[in-house]
Amino acid sequence: MGLFIFRFFIIGLITVGGYFYPPFKLSGAYGAAAAFVLGALMMFLETRIRKAQFQVIWSAGMGLLVGILLGWMLGAIYQSVVHTVEMATFIRIFFLTIMPYIGLLVGTRKPEWLDPAHFIGLFKEKRAGRSFKILDTSVIIDGRIADLCDTGFVEGALVVPQFILKELQFVADSADGLKRQRGRRGLDVIDRLQKSSQVEVIISDLDFPETPDVDSKLIECAKSMGGKIVTNDYNLNKVARIQGIKVLNINELVNSLRPVALPGEIMSVFILKEGKEKEQGVAYLDDGTMVVVDNSRRMIGQTVHITVTSVLQTTVGKMIFGRFNGEAK
Repeated sequence: MGLFIFRFFIIGLITVGGYFYPPFKLSGAYGAAAAFVLGALMMFLETRIRKAQFQVIWSAGMGLLVGILLGWMLGAIYQSVVHTVEMATFIRIFFLTIMPYIGLLVGTRKPEWLDPAHFIGLFKEKRAGRSFKILDTSVIIDGRIADLCDTGFVEGALVVPQFILKELQFVADSADGLKRQRGRRGLDVIDRLQKSSQVEVIISDLDFPETPDVDSKLIECAKSMGGKIVTNDYNLNKVARIQGIKVLNINELVNSLRPVALPGEIMSVFILKEGKEKEQGVAYLDDGTMVVVDNSRRMIGQTVHITVTSVLQTTVGKMIFGRFNGEAK
């Protein structure tokens, strides 16, 4: 309310100034009307600027300035070619109008093109060992990225875009209890990463307003920064790799580190529940690998020795099939 009154006061001052000092040689009433319209237009622009991100404002200003400079240069060049004053004046007006418009349009629609970091990267080589790893929502909520960083195996800078933070905040404010818990867990993971001395965490303002969904924004962000996407999302993994983006999938890393079970090997497992087929039992290894054991349904709740019969590789990991030997541990 206070800001609205202040805006009304400013417009009133401009209107009074237009009445006593009318622009464009107008009468007092018309000068006041023109001043009121200009003041209202400025207030409208002010409200739009307040809603825009700093990077968009910066890039729009830079685009407008570059457009004016290019328009002045091109107008001066073409002006020296023509022979009539009217044509020369038209050419100057044309370039001084169209080039700032194009610069402003590029600045608002493609702010990453005018990012200072983008220009700096064009004139110097990337520092050795400096790499950006862009985190998506799934890998943040999963939380294992924090444990992985604590081991020291992850190098470079972890990038969390603002649109990912907004998505996490939206999930954390959800009316659904489970979603709310997942969102808060994701925010806690980011806080833990920021406090870690093993990695550098960058909260990036880079955004792509015309890109509709978060996954597409992540891909555009990776292209702009020359970084890699860290995710657990299978579909994002595939789409990003199709577009030439390097992807680090935590699930693939976990699967590659799981111990290899060979047919004929003997192992001890705890039969947790019954399987889908008759007389089947299901157990799990410490790393979460499912073990389906034949002839073990009656051994639920006990640790038994089994013989591995086969290993199946699926999109979500490995499944081990075994046969109960008739011996309980």
